[in-house]
Amino acid sequence: MNISKSLQALLAATVLATVPLALATPAWAHAALVQAVPAVGATIGPPAPAELRLSFSEPLELAFTKVTVIGGDGQPAQTGPLALDPADAKILVVPLTGALAAGVTTIDWTAVADDGHKSNGTYSLTISK
Repeated sequence: MNISKSLQALLAATVLATVPLALATPAWAHAALVQAVPAVGATIGPPAPAELRLSFSEPLELAFTKVTVIGGDGQPAQTGPLALDPADAKILVVPLTGALAAGVTTIDWTAVADDGHKSNGTYSLTISK
């Protein structure tokens, strides 16, 4: 097959332009909870913690991230405004502004990574009397 030099040059330029795009892998990651302080499943207190620190696998978009804390009495716990750790946008800080009732506390979270992908989960810890 005889291909003209201009067509060969065009094909080569097309391949060179598209190969990097084909090899690039987009960041389609979801923020997964990798650690919590107090730890997932821990028994703590008294006193109950003043804050929760949730560490995720990806940096978070704070405006779309939510946390609900349900105390051992089944009532929502009072929390302050969520914040990201100034040193690490993967760490979400949840201030606990009210007392947590003794018993199993449930933490329900929805995290949005800064790439826009949403993930959610639930874990618990126990506040002893």
